[in-house]
Amino acid sequence: MAIVVMAVYLLPIYVVAVTSLKPVTDHSSRLLPPAELYWENYRKVFQHSHILNAMKNSLIITAGTVLVVVITGCLAAYPMARNKNRISKAVKIFVLGVMMVPGMSMVVGIYSTLVSIGAVNTYWGIIAVGAALGLPVAIYMYANFITAIPVSLDEAAYMDGAGNLRTFFSVILPQLKPVTASVVLMQAITSWNEYGYSLYVLQKKEMYNVTLTVKQFFGEQMMDLNGAAACAVVAIFPVIVVYLFLQKYFVQGAMDSAVKG
Repeated sequence: MAIVVMAVYLLPIYVVAVTSLKPVTDHSSRLLPPAELYWENYRKVFQHSHILNAMKNSLIITAGTVLVVVITGCLAAYPMARNKNRISKAVKIFVLGVMMVPGMSMVVGIYSTLVSIGAVNTYWGIIAVGAALGLPVAIYMYANFITAIPVSLDEAAYMDGAGNLRTFFSVILPQLKPVTASVVLMQAITSWNEYGYSLYVLQKKEMYNVTLTVKQFFGEQMMDLNGAAACAVVAIFPVIVVYLFLQKYFVQGAMDSAVKG
């Protein structure tokens, strides 16, 4: 069963990689490996698609979004997890409700707001949107994880004269490494692969991220599937590398947040 599941997940990556190594004139099955490796698609990507600038933009957007989500998420989750009152329960229910709302269902209102405040074609505009959409999940995961940390640790810190902020940063935060790794990886992948809002917010070519750069291979006068596949391989490579380094912490943090919730 595990082999079947792995094959289902790896098949799209295999097809994209194989397609990227074939010329446009090769009409053989996408499942068959290329008879000869064709690197011209990758040369085209680096010379004509501005992929390096797109990766720089995606890196800035992803890093900024992850930073905002992690800092704001854990700080918001701490009082919600420690204060067992009606307000905290109401906030938690509200966070769960927001998680159920499809992000693209709010695109008209969000885009209108961004236009009115001059946030279109800016890093901070798309970072703000990504952080707003990612915060509910982050807060929920952090709150569940913090709930399982004994309150006696907070009380001991309080007896030593520590305030709420010092207790959080000195006692609670060091224990949040597993769930933080999960939040970082989930948000990083989401931000790196984001397309819907980027299509509206990042309208100038010099502001394009990797997903919009892949889209450039499809247009009214061009349909370069092989070039798009090569561009996609280059775009997903950093994500795969990051996941390989953080997968242990991602699995542990995700399981802990689910079980402790």
